[in-house]
Amino acid sequence: MFTDIAITPMYVTDQDQALEFYTQKLGFRVDTDVDLGNMRWLTVVLPAAPSRMVLLQRIGDNTATGSPETADTLRELTELGTTSWMILVSDDVDADHRSLREAGVEIIEEPTTRPYGRDMAVRDPFGNQIRITQYLND
Repeated sequence: MFTDIAITPMYVTDQDQALEFYTQKLGFRVDTDVDLGNMRWLTVVLPAAPSRMVLLQRIGDNTATGSPETADTLRELTELGTTSWMILVSDDVDADHRSLREAGVEIIEEPTTRPYGRDMAVRDPFGNQIRITQYLND
């Protein structure tokens, strides 16, 4: 039936700042950056998994939020880290931890060994949580 996930939305308040964070700090690359008139369609991909895209949707676009009141609520929830999140798979969580710390990324959970592997969490500049997981080898 379903075979993959094509786009995962991450709500942000500033697409240019998001683009800088996701490309320069996390290593994504731009897939699509198009001005559609009423909104900017911006997607980024990981070079290792180009079929899985993250849409950086600016909070406040009426097409994304419906109304200014909804945009305000979504902005508040995003800043609390409750609206968007993703899990990135890593081959070395500890090395990623060192390089992300050096890059100034906010670490919200240090690397921890769990039953499924090694795991940590960071937060993007908008409050979204990004977990980084190194799964156990089968």
